[in-house]
Amino acid sequence: MNKTANTEPAYADRVSLFFSMGFRPFFLLGSIWAAIAVPLWIATYVLGPAEIPFETGLAWHAHEMIFGYGAAIIAGFLLTAIPNWTSRPPVTGAMLAGLAALWVAGRIALISKLGPFWAGAIVDAVFLICFAALIWREVIAGKSWRNLKVAGAVSILAIANIGFHIAQNGQPLMPQMVLHIGMAVILILIILIGGRVTPNFTRNWLKQRGVKLPAAYSHFDAVVLVLSVVAIVAWVIFPNHISSGVMMALAGLMNIARLTRWRFWATVSEPLVLILHVGYAWASLAFLLLGLSVLYPQIFPQLAGIHALGAGAIGVMTIAMMTRATLGHSGRALSAGTGTILIYLLINSAALLRVTTPFLEASLQSSVTIVSAVFWSLAFLSFVVVYGPLLVRAKQ
Repeated sequence: MNKTANTEPAYADRVSLFFSMGFRPFFLLGSIWAAIAVPLWIATYVLGPAEIPFETGLAWHAHEMIFGYGAAIIAGFLLTAIPNWTSRPPVTGAMLAGLAALWVAGRIALISKLGPFWAGAIVDAVFLICFAALIWREVIAGKSWRNLKVAGAVSILAIANIGFHIAQNGQPLMPQMVLHIGMAVILILIILIGGRVTPNFTRNWLKQRGVKLPAAYSHFDAVVLVLSVVAIVAWVIFPNHISSGVMMALAGLMNIARLTRWRFWATVSEPLVLILHVGYAWASLAFLLLGLSVLYPQIFPQLAGIHALGAGAIGVMTIAMMTRATLGHSGRALSAGTGTILIYLLINSAALLRVTTPFLEASLQSSVTIVSAVFWSLAFLSFVVVYGPLLVRAKQ
């Protein structure tokens, strides 16, 4: 009797802690899913869909990387950052647990082959709709007008997810376009938020060392942001038009120039800061490769640009933000240990292999894709092992 009485409060405290900040459930659940989902797709890719008792084909893989994993990490980051942006209390407890449950339900609904197609689509769509509504509520209630564009981006992501399911149900809507919209939204968020936090964290770190600081935000940054948004919108609407290719390639070069203004080379001694620059570099490369794939498709396969965006920009930048946010909000030192460095090496190796795969001979592509998937899964499994305990424990 005493044992039960002593155990239940401790369990309740752990549950309460886990749902005390958005980064805790969504970073952990998203990372576990990223580690599982890619091997499931690879198994389908190698063995064929008929041999797999789940719905894990190419369309599912693309959807889960964007609207499954990507949405989870965006939720974890924004639900943690928005209270700082709006001076409002964070979403916690039952509301946060319910939101996480909706995300989990969506993953189960889409991977299972039970019930009609539309039922799984509705279950999956509910999460992003509720999440977008929550972001709008917080931004408006906090009068954080600067972040209306973030709420708008999340809303477009929710609409694109609905569009994906409509396209999958045989309606006259291009599934490729809605997937491109989803990737474009995440890329814009990386440019917006990554372009905000990367120079800020770099400035704070360099200031402690008394060295030259990154360039301050200027009209140049504003021009790069506008060009990037216009280019990615043009690419979504006119993916094969030469003007879209020119703008995307130019946006890539301009973002590389922007990155050099942040003095990334001065952060080499602290991987926790450097990885933010690497993630932004992947985003810049994604712009450039996607643009070049339009201008010179015989030399630059579009798939290379797609994976520079998916495995590179999204994979690396989300890992960068998750490791830093988890350390900071759990009261640990903002410094990368051996485990963290291993995670960074694995995720960048996965991205590099996946981007180079389309340039290889056809006979090598399957093997390199599998190796890339192994590195990807190991990166996220390593995150779960190294950072999972921090996500479920109290702040030091």
